[in-house]
Amino acid sequence: MAPSFDNLTEDNGTYDSDEEIDFSDLKEQYDVRLEQGLDAFVVVDGLPVVPEESKPKLVKFVVKKLNAVGKVKEDGFFMPVNDQGKTEGYAFVEYQTPQQAIAATKQLHGTLIDKKHTFAINKLTDIERYGREGRIDDEYQPPYIEEFHEKPHLRWWLGDPNSRDQFVMLRGADVGVFWNKKKDPPELIVNRNGWTESHVSWSPLGTYLATMHSRGVQLWGGPEWTRQTRFPHPFCDLIEFSPTEKYLTSWSFKPIEVAEDDPILSQEEDGKNYIIWDVATGRPLRSFTMHDLPAAPESESGQPVKKKIPWPAFKWSSDDKYVARMLEGQSISVYELPKMTLLDKTSIKIEGVMDFEWAPALPQRDSVKTYEQLFCFWTPEIGSNPAKVGLMSIPSKEIVRTRNLFNVTDAKLHWQSQAAYVCVKVDRHSKSKKSLATNLEIFRVREKGVPVEVVDSIKDTVINFQWEPKGDRFVLITTAEVVMTTAVPPKTAVSFFCPEKIKGAGVGNFKHIQTIEKKNSNAIYWSPRGRFVVVATVHSQQSFDLDFWDLDFEGEKPESDKDLTANLKHMNTADHYGVTDVEWDPTGRYVFSSASVWKHTMENGYHLYDFKGELLREEHIDKFKQLSWRPRPPTLLSKEEQKTIRKNLREYSKDFEEQDRIEEDKEKGAIVEERRRVLNEWLAWREREEEELIEERRELGLPEEGVDGEEREAEDGAEGAVVEEIVEEVLDEVEEVI
Repeated sequence: MAPSFDNLTEDNGTYDSDEEIDFSDLKEQYDVRLEQGLDAFVVVDGLPVVPEESKPKLVKFVVKKLNAVGKVKEDGFFMPVNDQGKTEGYAFVEYQTPQQAIAATKQLHGTLIDKKHTFAINKLTDIERYGREGRIDDEYQPPYIEEFHEKPHLRWWLGDPNSRDQFVMLRGADVGVFWNKKKDPPELIVNRNGWTESHVSWSPLGTYLATMHSRGVQLWGGPEWTRQTRFPHPFCDLIEFSPTEKYLTSWSFKPIEVAEDDPILSQEEDGKNYIIWDVATGRPLRSFTMHDLPAAPESESGQPVKKKIPWPAFKWSSDDKYVARMLEGQSISVYELPKMTLLDKTSIKIEGVMDFEWAPALPQRDSVKTYEQLFCFWTPEIGSNPAKVGLMSIPSKEIVRTRNLFNVTDAKLHWQSQAAYVCVKVDRHSKSKKSLATNLEIFRVREKGVPVEVVDSIKDTVINFQWEPKGDRFVLITTAEVVMTTAVPPKTAVSFFCPEKIKGAGVGNFKHIQTIEKKNSNAIYWSPRGRFVVVATVHSQQSFDLDFWDLDFEGEKPESDKDLTANLKHMNTADHYGVTDVEWDPTGRYVFSSASVWKHTMENGYHLYDFKGELLREEHIDKFKQLSWRPRPPTLLSKEEQKTIRKNLREYSKDFEEQDRIEEDKEKGAIVEERRRVLNEWLAWREREEEELIEERRELGLPEEGVDGEEREAEDGAEGAVVEEIVEEVLDEVEEVI
C-alpha cells in the first residue's frame, strides 16, 4: 500500500513548520548559472587534428601564439578529444580580460598556423548571439551563388574622346556632376536633389564620389552613378581617404551608439569617434576614441584660447602601409595595415611632440636600398632643452636626422610632393618676445647625410608657404603686421624662390627671385603640373585679387637671373568679389574661383579661367555651396614616353587648335545645320504636295503639266507678267518756322 499523508504520524517535537530550512549548500551546488563573464572567452578554430599523445605539444604551441596578444588563464584552455582519440580541430580559450579577447579576434584571426591551417578566432558571445533564434539552420544548405554581373568601370570618364574633365557642384540641395566645356556652359551628366546632407568629396584618384548622411557615408561611381559602398557611421562629420583609396577614416564628434543587432558595427565600436574602414569590403578595421585636448593657454585678455580638434587625426603613409596618430606632447602610434596592429606593439615615445607629417612619396634616400617610409616631427623647447626637428624611418624607427632650434614660437612642416625636401617653417621670437621672424630649415632628404639649408634672409613672419608640385621652387607670403581674423586683410609681400644653376645633376642653393610688396594676398595655389601659380586673396570682403604667375616664361631673361632656374613673369590679374576657394583642374589647364554661401551670401557662384588668367566663363548661382574638380589617377605612360610627348608637343598642338576651332564653330555650324534641315523638310513637303496635285489632276482629266504656273507659261511660250513697284523714300526733311 502506498503511503499517504493520512498515515503520517504527528511529531511536533522534531519538526516546526515555522522554522526555515537552510538550502544554501544545495543552491550553491545546483544553481543554474546565467551567461555572464563570457566576454573573455574565444573559440579557436582551424587547428590541426592530431592524436591524443600529440595534444600537449599542440596545446603548448597554440597557447604561445595566443599569448602574443594577451594572457591565457592557467586553466583557461580546453581542447576536446573525440571517441577515436583525436582532437576536434578547435578549442575554447579564456583570456584574463575581455579586451585581450577582442585583441585576439582582431589580430590573430586569419593568421597562418602552418601551410595547411589558418587561425579562425571568434568571441564566444558572438557565436551565441548570431546562432540563437533559429538564425542557423540545423540542416546543411548549399550556399547560394549569385550569377555573375559585370560591374561598371569606375574610371570610365578617362575614356572621353575630348579628354574633358569633370567637376561636382553643390548648390542648394542639388548635387550635379558636369563635363567642363571651356567657354561654353558645362554639360550636365547627373543631377540629384538631396544627394548629400552636408557636403561632397572626391576620392584622391577620382574613383568615388562620397556623400554625407546622418546614418553614414556612401560612395558612388560608374557611368550610372550607382552606390558602390556604404559606411554606417552615424552622424559622421568628416572623412578622409588614404592616398591609394584602399581605406577611409570617418569621424563624428558624437560617440557612436551601436545597436545589439547591428549587422556591420560591433559592440567594440560603441562609444568611439573614429573608424578606419576597408573600402573594398565596407567593413571596419578598427575604431578609436578622441584624445582629450590639452589645456589651452590663456590669451592676453585672460580668456582661454579655444583649441580646434586636429584633423586629420590619422595620417597615412604614401603607400597606405602605415597610418599614424599623435598624442600631443607624448607619443606617435604607428599602425600596420590591413590588420591595424601597433608597430612593434608599442607607441613611439617623443616627449613634447607637437606635430608630424609623413613623406608624400617614397624617400629614396642616398645609399638606402631597403624599403622605408619617413615622417618628420618637431618638439618645442622644454626647460633647458632646445626645440628639435627630427626625421624618423619606418619600420626601423631609426632617427636619421635631427636639428636643434632655439627661441622657437611655432613650426610648420612642409614636404615637397616627391619627398625630395621637407621645409620646416620656424617662427622665432626675439629675446624680448615682442617681434617675430621666420627662418626656413630645408632638409635635402635625398642627398648624402640629409644636409640642412637655412634660408634666413626673411625678416617678417611667413603666413603661407607652398612647394611647387614635382619641382624644387617655392612661393611664400610674409607680413609685418599681426595676423588677426578681421575683414581687412593685413598688408603682405609675396616672394619667389628657386635653386641656382650648378654643374652636374645636383640642385643648387635656394635663391630669392623677386618680392612683390604692398599686397593683401594670403593664399597660394600651384598648378598640379608645376610652373604656373595663382597667388590670391580669399575670405575677404575688401580685397579679392588673383595674380597669375609663370615661373618658366619663354621670353628674355633678366641678366640678374641668368644663374637661376626660373624666369618669372606676371601674366594677369583677375578679380572675383568675395572669392572663398580657388582650385586647379588636374591637368593644369583651368582654374576655378568660387564664392560659397557657406562663407557669405552675396554674389555666390564661380569663375573659370585658363592657366594664363583669361576669364572663360562666369556664372552666378543662387545658394552655391561647393565646387570641386574630379582628380585623375597617375599617368600610365613611362617617363620616356612623357618626354617624347613634350618634345613633339608643338605638333600635337596643331590638332588641339583644330579641335578648338571646330568647337568654337560648333554654334555657327549648328545654326547652318538647322537651316539646312528646315529647307530639306520644306522641299520634301513641296514634292509630296506636287505628287498629290498631279494625282488629282489625273482623276479630273486635266493636263499634268499645269501643276506649276511657271512651267506652264514656259511651255506655252507666254511671257511672264512684269510687275512694276514704285517706292517713295524720304531722303531729308527740314522743318522751318516762319
